[in-house]
Amino acid sequence: MNSSLSIHSFAEYVEQFTTLLIDYSPRLISALIILFIGLYVIRFINRLVRKIMVKREFDPTLSKFLADSLLWALRILLFVSFISKLGIETSSFVAILGAAGLAIGLSLQGSLSNFAGGMLIILFKPFRVGDTIEAQGVIGTVLEIQIFVTKLITGNNQTIFIPNGILSNNVIINYSMQGNRRADLLFSLSYDTNIKTAKDIVMKVMQNHPKVLKNPAPTVAVRGLTDSAVQLSIRPWATNIDFSDMSSDILENCKEAFEAAGISIQPFVLETSKG
Repeated sequence: MNSSLSIHSFAEYVEQFTTLLIDYSPRLISALIILFIGLYVIRFINRLVRKIMVKREFDPTLSKFLADSLLWALRILLFVSFISKLGIETSSFVAILGAAGLAIGLSLQGSLSNFAGGMLIILFKPFRVGDTIEAQGVIGTVLEIQIFVTKLITGNNQTIFIPNGILSNNVIINYSMQGNRRADLLFSLSYDTNIKTAKDIVMKVMQNHPKVLKNPAPTVAVRGLTDSAVQLSIRPWATNIDFSDMSSDILENCKEAFEAAGISIQPFVLETSKG
């Protein structure tokens, strides 16, 4: 009796399972079709986006990050569509994802700020790798622009990392963008100096220096008259590569030329207001 009852119960379970499978199979088949087609479409879109970014010469770091972000976003959407087609309630799942995203966003505010700053720097290019910039009180050459930080190397070979959030929201001086750079040099000369003679000497020094550009032309002018000296402003132009050597040479050559002409260079004097 028990044996026949067990067989009968098993037959009922098999029948119910078969009926459920037949009823559920269209939904399962359509969900699997959506899954396989979706995976193929996602791969196609990802390859297409990467090719477009390479063709338009996007930054490699940004291209990889955007392509990977798009890939995972599409996969999540496909997964939600897949389980929704199976008849599983997705509202709770979406709510959990939203809550998790909010929690992660709040806990990573600083990092997200740096990420957004990195995106802005890569997209709008206020500087590129190899440029010499001044930012946050630091002057250095850009070694690498990462998603969260920018790496600089200074003239004394120190490596400095500046967070992109701070960098993108403050003043950046790019010394390399224009190609050429003007030096603003200053000499303080005695009041006994013949200004025209001094200016001619400086112009001759600049015109004879091979690293001083002819165009824009160098200039020399009286900058100011202090209580103790005549201030002569010397403004030669050079390429970014030659700028440092040129500035040093002009200072040295002008000093030697002034001494040879008997022109006195006034020492620095800290002047106080009268009255």
